[in-house]
Amino acid sequence: MGASGRLLRAVIMGAPGSGKGTVSSRITKHFELKHLSSGDLLRQNMLQGTEIGVLAKTFIDQGKLIPDDVMTRLALHELKNLTQCSWLLDGFPRTLPQAEALDKVYQIDTVINLNVPFEVIKQRLTARWIHPASGRVYNIEFNPPKTVGIDDLTGEPLIQREDDKPETVIKRLKAYEAQTEPVLQYYQKKGVLETFSGTETNKIWPHVYSFLQTKVPETTQKASVTP
Repeated sequence: MGASGRLLRAVIMGAPGSGKGTVSSRITKHFELKHLSSGDLLRQNMLQGTEIGVLAKTFIDQGKLIPDDVMTRLALHELKNLTQCSWLLDGFPRTLPQAEALDKVYQIDTVINLNVPFEVIKQRLTARWIHPASGRVYNIEFNPPKTVGIDDLTGEPLIQREDDKPETVIKRLKAYEAQTEPVLQYYQKKGVLETFSGTETNKIWPHVYSFLQTKVPETTQKASVTP
């Protein structure tokens, strides 16, 4: 089919910490397609106080997951504005009912699945340590303290935010897997799932890039704006 012809309807999937954000922004920088992040869309609607934004906020304020039909309405409403361009959905569909509802309206051509080992993601997401008094942030991988668990300047102990603790991270990853496994199987059955495996975003990216070159036009560098 090549890069010409019909518009591309694509989805990107990957666990928290899989590098999905980085890959998505590279895709939109290099290719002629619109990136639609359900998280951004949700925040935007809540800020603007739209009907669906107000509805979504009631669930968030109660610490509940936003129901499938609300997420579906939110995404489909936005996609109505994007009929003239190729798009990449990010964060939606996250559950099987969402995938099925999307399918009734649009035929998904390709699902890019970033498959990064559990252990690698766990290390990434638990790497952050903080010195509470100063707000100094350390990352075990990129800018570790001179002594493990100790602030460089004061010698005081570092702490981990609740979100960065291994047990919290493991819970999040397990929840993601349980929710999305049926979605991946659904797209696999349809023959549109493309899985890219690796431990480093910079090594996965060239494969995603080559794959998309066969599917969608590249941006002309003149017009491209650095994200």
